Amino acid sequence: MNASLQGHTVSKPNATAQALLSVDNVSLEYRTPQRVVRATHQVSFEIDPADRFVLLGPSGCGKSTLLKAAAGFIQPVEGEIRLQGQRVDAPGPDRIVVFQEFDQLPPWKTVKQNVMFPLLASKTFKRKEAEERAMHYLDKVGLAAFADAYPHTLSGGMKARVAIARALAMQPKILLMDDPFAALDALTRRKMQEELLLLWEEVRFTLLFVTHSIEEALVVGNRILLLSPHPGRVRAEVHSHQYDLHSLGGVAFQESARRIHRLLFDEGQSPETARELDFSDIRIAY
Repeated sequence: MNASLQGHTVSKPNATAQALLSVDNVSLEYRTPQRVVRATHQVSFEIDPADRFVLLGPSGCGKSTLLKAAAGFIQPVEGEIRLQGQRVDAPGPDRIVVFQEFDQLPPWKTVKQNVMFPLLASKTFKRKEAEERAMHYLDKVGLAAFADAYPHTLSGGMKARVAIARALAMQPKILLMDDPFAALDALTRRKMQEELLLLWEEVRFTLLFVTHSIEEALVVGNRILLLSPHPGRVRAEVHSHQYDLHSLGGVAFQESARRIHRLLFDEGQSPETARELDFSDIRIAY
């Protein structure tokens, strides 16, 4: 059961508006050689258009599994996922995933050809239109000058930008990013966060983003869903729209990071203690 804190608004004040993506009481499982493992248990949340929605929690809490379920790669054993009211039961071009491993870019294709490939493979565009769209999004991520380069000549951050351009070129209803910057060094990671936010300001795409980092969640997201340790259950939802990269190191930012850590890991925390956390917008799940 979700209970909003007194004096704070819930995540969706306009209850009549339809969510873009709805995850309703979803439990997910996977099989090992020894047994069936429950990854998430009865998780519910809604993502509105243009949200930057972050799934945050410790390793093994089912964040990536939830993202794969939203993409249609995994079917829930309980509950339902809907995109604009339609049940998600298979992958589709309306949901594009950017994974952590950027070596998914075919090495024999140039940067431009990599971005064009899904446009042509899905028969969404003819070659000339696909090329124009590819160059448009490469320009948006600052890689138009590298259109004819091959992936092995690019840095990790540049490969990440190619993957993002390729995803956005498909104009999906929602972009799914699975801890995409985890393998990058700290400086490149911060640069990629900045570029992602600048791109969002321009395009206003809807984002579902998985991370292990509390600081990254506060910077990238405007809404953060906190998941408990395995199996993942909803601990709380926090609004973080007041933070950006300029907030890093600030007193309020660091205090919010500490409070999120308490919400994630203090299993015995009472509702009364939660009310003292003083987030600007929060929902607690008990």
